[in-house]
Amino acid sequence: MKCMIHGLSIFVVLMASWSFGTNAEEMLDRTVLPIPEPKRPVYTELDARNVKMPSHFQVKAPAGAPNVVIILIDDLGFGATSTFGGPVATPTLDSLAQNGLRYTNFHTTALCSPTRAALKAGRNHHTVNMGFITEMATGFPGNTGQIPNATAPVAEMLRLNGYSTAAFGKWHETAVWEASVSGPYDRWPTRQGFDKFYGFIGGETNQYAPYLYDGVAQVELPADPNYHFMTDMTDKAVAWIEYQKALTPDKPFFVYFAPGATHAPHHVPKEWIAKWKGKFDQGWDRLREETLARQIEMGIVPAGTKLAPKPQAIKDWDKLSDDEKRLFTRQIEVFAAYLDYTDHEIGRVLEAIEATGEADNTLVFYIAGDNGTSGEGGENGMFNEYTYFNGVHEQVPDLLKVIDKWGSPETYPHMAAGWSVALDAPFGWMKQVASDFGGTRTGMVVHWPKGIKAKNGIRSQFGHVIDIAPTILEAAGLPEPRMVDGTPQIPMEGVSLAYTFDDGNAKERHTTQYFEIAGNRAIYYDGWFARTVHRAPWEPKPRNPLENDVWELYDVRSDFSLASDVAAQNPGKLAELQTLFMKEAEKHHVLPVDDRGVERGIAAMVGRPDLMGGRTSLTVAEGMTGMMENVFINVKNKSKTITAEVDIPEGSASGTIIAQGGRFGGWSLYLKDGVPAYDYNFLGMQRSSVTATKQLPPGKATVRFDFAYDGGGMGKGGTGTLFVNDEQVAQGRIEHTQAVIFSADETADVGIDLGTPVVESIGSEAKSRFTGHIPKVTIEVRDTNAKADAAVGKAQQEVVHRTE
Repeated sequence: MKCMIHGLSIFVVLMASWSFGTNAEEMLDRTVLPIPEPKRPVYTELDARNVKMPSHFQVKAPAGAPNVVIILIDDLGFGATSTFGGPVATPTLDSLAQNGLRYTNFHTTALCSPTRAALKAGRNHHTVNMGFITEMATGFPGNTGQIPNATAPVAEMLRLNGYSTAAFGKWHETAVWEASVSGPYDRWPTRQGFDKFYGFIGGETNQYAPYLYDGVAQVELPADPNYHFMTDMTDKAVAWIEYQKALTPDKPFFVYFAPGATHAPHHVPKEWIAKWKGKFDQGWDRLREETLARQIEMGIVPAGTKLAPKPQAIKDWDKLSDDEKRLFTRQIEVFAAYLDYTDHEIGRVLEAIEATGEADNTLVFYIAGDNGTSGEGGENGMFNEYTYFNGVHEQVPDLLKVIDKWGSPETYPHMAAGWSVALDAPFGWMKQVASDFGGTRTGMVVHWPKGIKAKNGIRSQFGHVIDIAPTILEAAGLPEPRMVDGTPQIPMEGVSLAYTFDDGNAKERHTTQYFEIAGNRAIYYDGWFARTVHRAPWEPKPRNPLENDVWELYDVRSDFSLASDVAAQNPGKLAELQTLFMKEAEKHHVLPVDDRGVERGIAAMVGRPDLMGGRTSLTVAEGMTGMMENVFINVKNKSKTITAEVDIPEGSASGTIIAQGGRFGGWSLYLKDGVPAYDYNFLGMQRSSVTATKQLPPGKATVRFDFAYDGGGMGKGGTGTLFVNDEQVAQGRIEHTQAVIFSADETADVGIDLGTPVVESIGSEAKSRFTGHIPKVTIEVRDTNAKADAAVGKAQQEVVHRTE
């Protein structure tokens, strides 16, 4: 009898798959995705006119399922937006909050890639192998940087349940050795659940000259002097929404809208900057006090909340020099303009949805920060943030010389760390510090007129980015799948927030949550928070060995900002939470904790796959462009030879033969008016050129550049020699080279220089295209000697720790 009932249930499910357009579709088993197609019938009738045609098989979303939009701002702290008491007006976010819900106890992982992967998967960041940023992945489970098939993202679940899906903006979830034409593309957006992707793959991009993909195809930038990626990605999102609703008005969509803003570089059109002049002259200490006062008045934080102590490394504003104050206020004016501009563009996306008539049934999550505001700008901020990547400290007098250019295409700027504490108010720390709410807590607004009755409400239940995916599934009436694309799934670890939508006093359901980034670790449990600050973003080494870290304890039921450590009064509770952290860490693949810094950037030292691992030469040819730094042979801190075979047409040739990097650091071998030359651009601060004196004649030629590295550590200089057909034609010194990185998104290109130019007189994009032919270019690298290698290894330990 049981067998008959079981067989009947299978039959009913199968028939439901054949009966779309009726109530039977609700009987589909959506826990296995994709939903299997029905068995194809076999006919014996010859004439099709005599046979009833079967229904068309099509998976549709449940009736009434909402459109879903996730807006994720980059590097924006809890105390930045006007919606959460901050100094920067965000009218789009304000409007959503007035008709929706503010979440004041919502958390991220404290870092970019981990937050994004956890958000989409509904699982903790180590569960999805994203314990740190992709560029610093290791061979340990939980940190490999490869999202497992067993943790399918919510985008794929929605797509396989009848949604149209699209992602715009920043990705930063693809393993770095997979970010090339060779793939695999499994962890690119279009294989992670999105029908459409338009944006950049890495952690940041030049907003004026981004390296973009449409799907997996490189995008050629328009020759528009007013181009800015924020507006471009908004235009593309608006067009996609209008197109999708025009063609399939009854099909819901899922849009993931993730600007590069407000991550460095802080690029914003100058007309947006002017309105913020003079708004921050009071400085970061007074700004924190003003923000807290507003937060208390608005009910964002409880009355009696105190400002948490700021890090000792952050100077008091009133002790700064006039020059420092003038520089630092300009930096925050540009940042505020960047946020202002970004919120405006987000408003255009929401206006497009309104114009389709779909706003009432669109569930919007506006998450104002994938982590806290970044303190990675260091003590003074930076005109070119790659100076800090490479261990070069920019000085205030030098920065003042370019203050009027801040935020323009000539800059790649970041702001002083003091502003990160101010914009993370009332908390004490910032991005990367997973053991402080300044690193993890960000403001979130949820808006869904059809599904949420409450308006202008505040929700204080604990929430985390892993709660978003379960919330979406519940709102859409979809079950969590147990199987996706043939792989059994690890259950989601988040808790749906839907229980808070219409009950602000609902009992908290997410009661336990660990945090860990690079040794900064903490545990939340039922109103208590235990933590240890293992290392600040600007500190080159951990404060203590992991086993000797000092732990603190906070009762967050009465201490919103983590201002009062009560560990001494509650040693038993602290021990209980420390034990719980280890239990959760073991369960979610946090262990072993990896607090290494620069070593994690070197693939061979941490077991990360490397396309160029062990290779000493690479041969490329014309048309090979867009090679990110992690998939191109490493020419830093060693000698190299570049040999290019070129074919010069009648009348000479010009343009880039091969280049890597751009305006803010890189190198290029090129011809200008037929004359060969090699330029090294050291961080945009010092340019060295080795240039011949004669044009190449028409016909075939071999241009070779040899760089003899001085050795003795990282970032040293060397002697460059240029040859044409084995004859020396020029020689010169290059005093400094970049030790760690050229760029996060500028690429290596043959026959053109994409993005910004290494050599301004040659230009970039179409202007730099080589007018001859390049059959082959070979790059060979060689170490100097064992003594120099040892010096490099020692220097690697001294490079300032920095992540994106």
